[in-house]
Amino acid sequence: MDKTDPFATTIPAPTANRPLLGLTVLVIEDSRFACEAMRLLCLRSGARIRRADCLRSARRHLQVYRPSVVIVDLGLPDGNGVDLITELTQTEPRVDVVLGTSGDTVGEDQAIAAGADGFLAKPITSLAAFQQAVLSNLPAERQPTGIRELTDEVIHPDRMAFQDDMAHIADVLEDPPDDRALDYVAQFLGGVARSAQDHGLEKAAAALAEKRAAGEPAGSETAVLAGLIQQRLTQKLAI
Repeated sequence: MDKTDPFATTIPAPTANRPLLGLTVLVIEDSRFACEAMRLLCLRSGARIRRADCLRSARRHLQVYRPSVVIVDLGLPDGNGVDLITELTQTEPRVDVVLGTSGDTVGEDQAIAAGADGFLAKPITSLAAFQQAVLSNLPAERQPTGIRELTDEVIHPDRMAFQDDMAHIADVLEDPPDDRALDYVAQFLGGVARSAQDHGLEKAAAALAEKRAAGEPAGSETAVLAGLIQQRLTQKLAI
């Protein structure tokens, strides 16, 4: 395995304004909207970002390169991110920082139990919180020197990425979804809606998740979600 970053022959020293300079962050996230937020956070912090949208893609990347930081969404289309966190934290040499992320309230306990160094609750928009989650787990030699002013900057992802997420779930729902697909739809849309502050969509996703958890038929809840998604895709066409 190549343990170096393929895009840099030397590692630049972090600075007060760009405290993550020299780091490569692998973000494993299936939401384009959440990925766009991570891209902006990394850009503002000086870090390079690489992305994977599923466990399979992440494992393929990790066979070749070793990033400095790995941020793992717990709800992925081909499995639970907790499994990858366990693998990463038990493999030597260990990645410097492994963080879990989720919009689910129980996600933090699951990630920490699997060995994660920390957790980022969605929506992830605070630059200071993002930087602190990474820096607090880095070895001393990778820390920026001098006084660092904490910023209250909040990032705002491009709404077109939100529309991409709506199109993705519309494709999932195009054919009659099975139980696993419905669970994925509820989880995915709950996180995206929360990040986008789309309260109507978040409420509908929670209703589907509740029916699925109770083992009850969820045809009406699924239909409501499908209608809301089409409304949002229509809004894109109107733009």
